[in-house]
Amino acid sequence: MVYVFDTSSFIVIGHYYPQQFPSFWNKFDQAVEIGKIISVREVFRELDQDASAAHLSDWIKQHRNIFTTPNAAATQFVSRIFSIPHFQALVNEKNRLAGRPCADPFVIALAKVIKGCVVTEEKEKPNAAKIPNVCRHFGVDCTNLQGFMERESWSF
Repeated sequence: MVYVFDTSSFIVIGHYYPQQFPSFWNKFDQAVEIGKIISVREVFRELDQDASAAHLSDWIKQHRNIFTTPNAAATQFVSRIFSIPHFQALVNEKNRLAGRPCADPFVIALAKVIKGCVVTEEKEKPNAAKIPNVCRHFGVDCTNLQGFMERESWSF
Protein backbone atom coordinates (compact mmCIF):
# COMPACT_ATOMS: atom_id res chain seq x y z
CA MET A 1 0.00 0.00 0.00
CA VAL A 2 1.20 3.48 -0.86
CA TYR A 3 0.17 6.28 1.49
CA VAL A 4 -0.37 9.84 0.28
CA PHE A 5 0.27 12.20 3.19
CA ASP A 6 -1.68 15.40 3.68
CA THR A 7 -0.19 18.54 5.22
CA SER A 8 -2.00 17.96 8.52
CA SER A 9 -0.27 14.61 9.08
CA PHE A 10 3.15 16.10 8.34
CA ILE A 11 2.40 18.84 10.87
CA VAL A 12 1.64 16.16 13.48
CA ILE A 13 4.88 14.29 12.83
CA GLY A 14 6.64 17.62 13.26
CA HIS A 15 5.91 17.14 16.95
CA TYR A 16 8.01 13.96 16.92
CA TYR A 17 11.44 15.46 17.53
CA PRO A 18 14.17 13.28 15.99
CA GLN A 19 16.29 13.17 19.16
CA GLN A 20 13.33 11.94 21.23
CA PHE A 21 11.73 9.70 18.58
CA PRO A 22 14.62 8.22 16.56
CA SER A 23 12.88 4.88 15.99
CA PHE A 24 9.85 6.67 14.50
CA TRP A 25 12.02 8.67 12.13
CA ASN A 26 14.03 5.58 11.14
CA LYS A 27 10.84 3.74 10.19
CA PHE A 28 9.37 6.80 8.50
CA ASP A 29 12.52 7.38 6.45
CA GLN A 30 12.63 3.70 5.45
CA ALA A 31 9.00 3.87 4.30
CA VAL A 32 9.80 7.00 2.28
CA GLU A 33 12.87 5.34 0.77
CA ILE A 34 10.90 2.36 -0.54
CA GLY A 35 8.14 4.58 -1.93
CA LYS A 36 5.48 3.67 0.63
CA ILE A 37 5.01 7.32 1.65
CA ILE A 38 4.52 10.04 -0.94
CA SER A 39 2.75 13.34 -1.24
CA VAL A 40 2.04 16.13 -3.70
CA ARG A 41 3.72 19.38 -4.65
CA GLU A 42 0.92 21.43 -3.08
CA VAL A 43 1.58 19.80 0.31
CA PHE A 44 5.23 20.84 -0.05
CA ARG A 45 4.07 24.40 -0.75
CA GLU A 46 1.72 24.40 2.25
CA LEU A 47 4.46 23.02 4.51
CA ASP A 48 6.93 25.54 3.17
CA GLN A 49 4.61 28.22 4.57
CA ASP A 50 3.22 26.42 7.64
CA ALA A 51 5.89 24.08 9.02
CA SER A 52 6.91 25.69 12.30
CA ALA A 53 9.29 22.97 13.48
CA ALA A 54 12.76 23.52 12.05
CA HIS A 55 13.49 19.80 11.84
CA LEU A 56 10.31 19.23 9.79
CA SER A 57 11.11 22.12 7.49
CA ASP A 58 14.61 20.72 6.96
CA TRP A 59 13.22 17.21 6.43
CA ILE A 60 10.74 18.25 3.73
CA LYS A 61 13.44 20.19 1.86
CA GLN A 62 15.74 17.15 2.00
CA HIS A 63 12.94 14.89 0.72
CA ARG A 64 11.44 17.18 -1.87
CA ASN A 65 11.41 14.32 -4.38
CA ILE A 66 8.43 12.64 -2.64
CA PHE A 67 6.23 15.67 -3.38
CA THR A 68 5.06 14.86 -6.89
CA THR A 69 3.47 17.03 -9.54
CA PRO A 70 0.06 15.89 -10.75
CA ASN A 71 -0.08 13.78 -13.87
CA ALA A 72 -2.91 13.96 -16.40
CA ALA A 73 -5.01 11.31 -14.64
CA ALA A 74 -4.74 13.10 -11.29
CA THR A 75 -5.58 16.45 -12.87
CA GLN A 76 -8.65 14.91 -14.50
CA PHE A 77 -9.72 13.50 -11.16
CA VAL A 78 -9.34 16.90 -9.50
CA SER A 79 -11.81 18.14 -12.14
CA ARG A 80 -14.20 15.35 -11.14
CA ILE A 81 -13.96 16.40 -7.50
CA PHE A 82 -14.72 20.02 -8.36
CA SER A 83 -17.58 19.02 -10.66
CA ILE A 84 -19.53 18.48 -7.43
CA PRO A 85 -20.39 22.00 -6.25
CA HIS A 86 -20.29 21.07 -2.57
CA PHE A 87 -16.68 19.84 -2.86
CA GLN A 88 -15.54 23.16 -4.32
CA ALA A 89 -15.35 24.27 -0.69
CA LEU A 90 -12.11 22.26 -0.41
CA VAL A 91 -10.55 25.52 -1.58
CA ASN A 92 -11.80 28.09 0.86
CA GLU A 93 -12.28 31.65 -0.26
CA LYS A 94 -9.78 33.11 2.20
CA ASN A 95 -6.96 30.95 0.86
CA ARG A 96 -8.02 31.49 -2.73
CA LEU A 97 -7.97 35.28 -2.29
CA ALA A 98 -4.59 35.13 -0.56
CA GLY A 99 -3.15 32.92 -3.32
CA ARG A 100 -2.29 30.20 -0.83
CA PRO A 101 -1.78 26.63 -2.05
CA CYS A 102 -4.54 24.07 -1.63
CA ALA A 103 -3.35 20.49 -1.48
CA ASP A 104 -6.53 18.63 -0.51
CA PRO A 105 -7.95 17.81 -3.96
CA PHE A 106 -4.50 16.83 -5.26
CA VAL A 107 -3.86 14.50 -2.31
CA ILE A 108 -7.20 12.78 -2.90
CA ALA A 109 -6.68 12.60 -6.66
CA LEU A 110 -3.22 11.04 -6.37
CA ALA A 111 -4.47 8.42 -3.92
CA LYS A 112 -7.40 7.60 -6.25
CA VAL A 113 -5.18 7.29 -9.33
CA ILE A 114 -2.59 5.05 -7.67
CA LYS A 115 -5.15 3.14 -5.57
CA GLY A 116 -3.36 4.34 -2.45
CA CYS A 117 -4.53 5.60 0.91
CA VAL A 118 -4.82 9.22 2.04
CA VAL A 119 -3.31 9.99 5.44
CA THR A 120 -4.87 13.10 6.99
CA GLU A 121 -5.76 14.37 10.42
CA GLU A 122 -9.03 15.85 9.15
CA LYS A 123 -12.13 14.18 10.51
CA GLU A 124 -15.26 13.36 8.58
CA LYS A 125 -18.12 15.72 9.37
CA PRO A 126 -21.69 15.46 8.11
CA ASN A 127 -22.28 17.56 5.00
CA ALA A 128 -18.73 18.96 5.04
CA ALA A 129 -16.17 19.27 2.28
CA LYS A 130 -13.42 17.57 4.28
CA ILE A 131 -10.88 15.13 2.89
CA PRO A 132 -12.48 12.04 4.54
CA ASN A 133 -15.93 13.04 3.16
CA VAL A 134 -14.57 13.41 -0.37
CA CYS A 135 -12.62 10.16 -0.06
CA ARG A 136 -15.71 8.27 1.06
CA HIS A 137 -17.74 9.75 -1.81
CA PHE A 138 -15.21 8.58 -4.40
CA GLY A 139 -14.22 5.30 -2.74
CA VAL A 140 -10.70 6.37 -1.79
CA ASP A 141 -9.11 4.71 1.24
CA CYS A 142 -8.42 7.22 4.02
CA THR A 143 -6.91 7.08 7.51
CA ASN A 144 -5.04 9.25 9.98
CA LEU A 145 -1.45 9.00 11.24
CA GLN A 146 -2.40 6.60 14.03
CA GLY A 147 -4.32 4.45 11.55
CA PHE A 148 -1.30 4.45 9.23
CA MET A 149 0.96 3.25 12.04
CA GLU A 150 -1.57 0.57 13.04
CA ARG A 151 -1.88 -0.65 9.45
CA GLU A 152 1.90 -0.85 9.19
CA SER A 153 2.17 -2.57 12.62
CA TRP A 154 4.43 0.14 13.98
CA SER A 155 4.97 0.26 17.71
CA PHE A 156 7.66 1.94 19.72
